[in-house]
This record gives sequence, structure tokens and C-alpha cells, in this order.
Amino acid sequence: MPNNTLLKPTRPVGIIGYGAYVPRYRIPAREIARVWAGGKAALPVKEKAVPGLDEDVITMSIEAARNALARGQIQPSDLRAIWVGSESHPYAVKPTSTVVAEAIGAVPHVQAGDWEFACKAGTEAMVAAMGFVGSGMADYAMAIGMDTAQGKPGDALEYTAAAGGAAFIIGPAENSLATINCSYSYVTDTPDFWRREYQKYPEHGVRFTGEPAYFQHITSSSKTLMEELGTTAKDYQWAVFHQPNTKFPQRAAQMLGFTPEQIAPGLLVPVIGNTYSGASIIGLTAILDIAKPGDRILLASFGSGAGSDAFDITVTDKISVRAGLATKTQDYIARRIEIDYATYARYRGKITMK
Repeated sequence: MPNNTLLKPTRPVGIIGYGAYVPRYRIPAREIARVWAGGKAALPVKEKAVPGLDEDVITMSIEAARNALARGQIQPSDLRAIWVGSESHPYAVKPTSTVVAEAIGAVPHVQAGDWEFACKAGTEAMVAAMGFVGSGMADYAMAIGMDTAQGKPGDALEYTAAAGGAAFIIGPAENSLATINCSYSYVTDTPDFWRREYQKYPEHGVRFTGEPAYFQHITSSSKTLMEELGTTAKDYQWAVFHQPNTKFPQRAAQMLGFTPEQIAPGLLVPVIGNTYSGASIIGLTAILDIAKPGDRILLASFGSGAGSDAFDITVTDKISVRAGLATKTQDYIARRIEIDYATYARYRGKITMK
């Protein structure tokens, strides 16, 4: 293992503001099972969030960004970078980040870019923002993870591939509601999930998705981080792991010594599905909504291909005021309209007329 394994910025940094967004439409897993399996399939989640006809990664990122600004109590012009991580950017060439920057009033004196790394594109942008702010090049940078993911009709992914995500403003630790003590990234080339250019739906190498993909990367990043810091699961009040389904994060938590109670507040996949680039970080927003000063959080994302970013985070006393300045994640989850499969197919463009 090389020296300086952990990623620690020269200037201490933290989360200044955060915001989530989840579309109001929901399709129950039983409805998908009714259409494709005669209602007899095992249901990996209760339901999943579905974007409306006027929603995409750009519009959802704008909503999450506005929530983050409300909690951060800074002006959009204070941001020096806006980075959007997703695997479902609306345009193949035109960037998502510039539209978001324009919509929230951060242009023109801002750096913008789109990020990709399957489901960990959001945390990838967070690590970059840590470096941008931690080096002193900027005081504030925004990292967003957002997706409108979907699976092939009738495929197992269709039960869980959902929509939603979160935005985080990274800034100086002294102004933060939660300090990011350090991060660590673990990456290998693992063929577990992919989608080639012009291919509408992703494919997955089923036998690789658990091992050596998800579990090897999640546990390796988390264990290395904790070993370097000299911590164990007992040193954390909360933990969030990437949530492609209900069983994987629960098993990863058990393997690392965490209790069901430590991961429960951030385990959102049963009720909104797998939001891909936003799956782990939206879980972090749910925990920050209820966290108390001094609480310590372990966050570990996962992206197919494959890699995991792990973070050690400590909540500050500023959380007491700022957490209530924008819509809470659970409020978005509670705001729901149930739809049937035909409506879902229309909203997601699964019915083509040419």
C-alpha cells in the first residue's frame, strides 16, 4: 500500500450545504411484477421513483442545488465550480452542468463539468471538490449526483432503476455543517455493468455484480479508511453504503461490523429505488436531516466498472440551524403519486412510435 493512502486536503473542508430531490411519481414493484411475471416475482423493493414528462437530470439537479444553497446560506456567485455526476445526462454533447449553473445564477465566473463513473459519479465530483477547495483554488464548489436510470423492460433492473439524487456544497471546514475529515478511493477494472454508446439499456454481468464488484470494493474502501484512521464501526453513529437493492448494503454493513440501526436512516432504496449516481449521497442527506453535532458518519459509494469512494465525516454544531432551511429528504419521499405501468412506460419513453 502506498504512503499517504488517504485523501486529505491541505485546507480542512466540509459540507456547507446539501439538498436532495426525488420525483413525486412512484411505480410499485408489484405493478412491474404484474406485467412481466404474472405477479409472482420476488420484489426487491417496495416501489421506485419515476421522473415526470418534464423532469430530467438537469431539472432535478437544479432543485437539489437550490436546496443546497438554501442550507449553505451563500450566494450562487460564490460558487467557483459546479460538477454534475450522472450516467443519464440528457445530452450526449451539451453539458448538464452549464444549464444548472445558469439556472441557479452561478454564471459566468464558474468552472463547470459533467462527470461519469456509473453510480459513483456523484462522490467522484465530491472528491474533486474537496481538492479544489482544499487546495485554496476556490472557497466553494458544488458536487451533484443525479440520475433518471432505467432498465430494459422485463429485466430485473426495471424493479430498482429509479430517479433522484443530491447536491453538496463543499467549502472551508470552519463554515461547514459537517467536516469531511478524509476520503479514500479503491478502483479496479471489473466487468459487472456497462452500456455502449447508442445502446438504449445497460447490461450486467450477473455473476460479477456482488463479487468481485460491489462487496470487494465497498469493503475494501471502508476497511482501508478505518484502518488508516484507527476506527471501527463502533466509532460511527451512522453509515451509508451504495444501495442497488435492499440486501447488498445490509450485507456490506454486517461484514464491516455495523448494526441495522446505524444504516436504517440512510437506507432509502426500498421506497425510492436505486437512484444510481445519487444512491449513496441521497442516503447521506437523509442522515444529515436528523444528525446531531458530533455525530460521525461513514459513507461508501460504489460505481460499476468498478470503484468505491469512502468518506469519514463529522457533523458540526451548525447542523442544528441549517438542516431545517430546505425541504427534507423524507418529505420528498412522503410526497408521492402512484402510477401504473402504462403511465410509467409513457413517462420513461419505453413506447416509441418510429
